[in-house]
Amino acid sequence: MGKRGGGLLVAGTTSDAGKSVVTAGICRWLVRKGVKVAPFKAQNMSLNSFVTREGAEIGRAQAMQAAAARVEPSALMNPVLLKPGGDRSSQVVLMGKPVGELSARGYHSGRQEQLFGTVTDCLEQLRATHDAVICEGAGSPAEINLRRTDIVNMGIARAGRLPVVVVGDIDRGGVFASFFGTTALLSPEDQELIAGYLVNKFRGDVSLLEPGLEMLRGLTGRRTYGVLPFAHGLGIDEEDGLRVSLRGAVRESVVAPPLGEDVLRVAVCAVPLMSNFTDVDALAAEPGVIVRFVDRPEELADADLVVVPGTRGTVRALAWLRERGLADALVRRAAEDRPVLGICGGFQLLGERVEDEVESRAGVVEGLGLLPVRVRFAAEKTLERPVGEALGERVEGYEIHHGVAEVLGGEPFLDGCRVGSVWGTHWHGSLESDAFRRAFLRRVAEAAGRRFVPAPDTSFAGLREEQLDRLGDLIEEHADTDALMRLIEDGIPAGAPFIPPGAP
Repeated sequence: MGKRGGGLLVAGTTSDAGKSVVTAGICRWLVRKGVKVAPFKAQNMSLNSFVTREGAEIGRAQAMQAAAARVEPSALMNPVLLKPGGDRSSQVVLMGKPVGELSARGYHSGRQEQLFGTVTDCLEQLRATHDAVICEGAGSPAEINLRRTDIVNMGIARAGRLPVVVVGDIDRGGVFASFFGTTALLSPEDQELIAGYLVNKFRGDVSLLEPGLEMLRGLTGRRTYGVLPFAHGLGIDEEDGLRVSLRGAVRESVVAPPLGEDVLRVAVCAVPLMSNFTDVDALAAEPGVIVRFVDRPEELADADLVVVPGTRGTVRALAWLRERGLADALVRRAAEDRPVLGICGGFQLLGERVEDEVESRAGVVEGLGLLPVRVRFAAEKTLERPVGEALGERVEGYEIHHGVAEVLGGEPFLDGCRVGSVWGTHWHGSLESDAFRRAFLRRVAEAAGRRFVPAPDTSFAGLREEQLDRLGDLIEEHADTDALMRLIEDGIPAGAPFIPPGAP
């Protein structure tokens, strides 16, 4: 590329339109073309986060996009991360470190605008050191009630003079109205930045769609840069958690038969404020392992392994488990020596007690008592990338927690412990270490009495790379890449008309 610091903003007609995967796909397509590219999302709301090598917490989607771009993730790529703690408040993580809790009203009433200088500085630093920066928006750019304080959609596009491509999910229906309405609700200054559209998740014959795309161009003066087909198995590193009821939901996994005679069934307790549920993706990647999310005690009955995942609300999750009868079911499992794995918040609530004056401010709360562990919440958050050994295998992980665990007994297990078939650790991502995952699944199968054999050659990192290459292929094969490259290099196209009524 001739000019350094080119860029593009990928916006969406709605949340879940596909912005994250399209951004990752563009990053992978560009890096395969020899372009030095970085992802960027000014502000992200997510309970799925990641720790960089420098100890900064960022959204997992941006870490995934950095992997697509083949660059090391950094706090510059996601300067503001909001981690919901309930319906009305979130922890604000600035440049990878928590700076406090704010209500939505408090954030949009001034704090967000104060962060705008930090956000634009990060974008400019990335543009100064990369040929291109592919930015991802959040939600819809046409949230007219929030435009004044916007720092992630048209606010950052205007500050950086970035062309904007709007992604629409045609699988939901109404994509033409969404494209037109999104554009028509923007001010003339914002509309000037809208270069065109990208249709996502299309099923069927594209020729049937083309008349509509031509009419859309006639109505808006803006072209469509591609029609991406619906592709299974690309739901990687979601941002906002699973929005629908999780009962019976199954993680997308490799379609392959088990090596042994039995499959292995994994039930994941869908606790409130569930965080980093992507930990179980590595289990779902194993042939013959079936992973589902559950919220009723009877759904644990046929599970060979129950995972209690991370949560932004350990005390709230404890209450939820007790209310639903899942706590009693977990206690029965432990008494029967049936496997349970607690990760981060899930590890904390398996202990004897939780002393929390930070997250819930509930004081001392009795845990489930399955592990000899006492947890005290500290004001400072632990953000680390530990490396260790368990079950005779090397393990890598990352830690994101306020709770400090005092382990009083049991067999050591990473930073936590094991008692019988109950295991607990603060380490996220440990199951991505292939040899350790296989060793752990062998232990689970033995305890569960299953003739399950882990595949000897499953590489989770390799599967991730294959997914990212598939995203790059989608862009390369189904988008007008020459036109996208011109946008990235040359910036905002001139002459796009104003579509009334504009922002009120």
